[in-house]
Amino acid sequence: MKPTSRRLLPCLVCTAAGNIVFALVVKLFLLPSGLPSGGTTGLALIVRRLCGIPVPAFVLIFNVLMLLLGLCILGRSFAATTVLSSVLYPLALEGWNRLLGDVALTTDPVLCTAFAGLGVGLSLGVVIRSGSSTGGMDIPPLVLHRLWKIPVSVSLYAFDCLILLAQAVYNPPEKTLYGVLLILLTSATLDKMLMLGASRTQVKVVSTRTEEIRAAILTRIDRGVTMLEAEGGYSREPRQVILSVISNRELPRLERLIHAIDPACFMIVSRVTEVTGRGFTLTKDFKEE
Repeated sequence: MKPTSRRLLPCLVCTAAGNIVFALVVKLFLLPSGLPSGGTTGLALIVRRLCGIPVPAFVLIFNVLMLLLGLCILGRSFAATTVLSSVLYPLALEGWNRLLGDVALTTDPVLCTAFAGLGVGLSLGVVIRSGSSTGGMDIPPLVLHRLWKIPVSVSLYAFDCLILLAQAVYNPPEKTLYGVLLILLTSATLDKMLMLGASRTQVKVVSTRTEEIRAAILTRIDRGVTMLEAEGGYSREPRQVILSVISNRELPRLERLIHAIDPACFMIVSRVTEVTGRGFTLTKDFKEE
């Protein structure tokens, strides 16, 4: 199997799984509770209310139209990563409707809001992490950004607010408030999913015993070290700052090691959201002595 094929298959599997779970969450929690929602699903709920068109049918038609719009303006490469989600999600939603019928785990608005927000954020996170797009209402903000440089986040939230307000016309205020919570919970879960497993800990150490600390990190923690040239702000004396990026679990061990060497050292610990390169996303390269 070629390398491109090895990368493509996991991407397709994750995209398919994410869309199937997304459809299941909508079927079990959003549709039975009647909660307002943003995105394509929220738009479909409005159309169903006005015209009686089933949600899966409208989602399929709308996704195909948006896919064609994206193809014309954003290009073939974008459409290629979006076509699976655009077709699979409505088909999966219709499949769950036929398989589960009127089954609903709960109609309690609090539980539906919580589990719908978690489920939608989780499933969309799987799709986006796989390198695909969810299509539908994700496409208009990208088009607006391409044509008029409108920030994607601004137009995306604007569309969600408009869709939510449109549903507020025929929903009681309490349901609209649940809808706001749903969108916020979905966004928070999605953000966590996108950063899942990517965060690392960055450590900077200012010490008079930099050589000992450098050697200890390399040999006992087995992490890379970068020596930064610096100057004391008060003394104006030149000194070196040790920079190292480690996994979050290695931090307590590193702190004990450094404090054992120099208890008076100045240490800065911060969380970084993504680290790529040798030792993290690439295998370690051990040079012969």
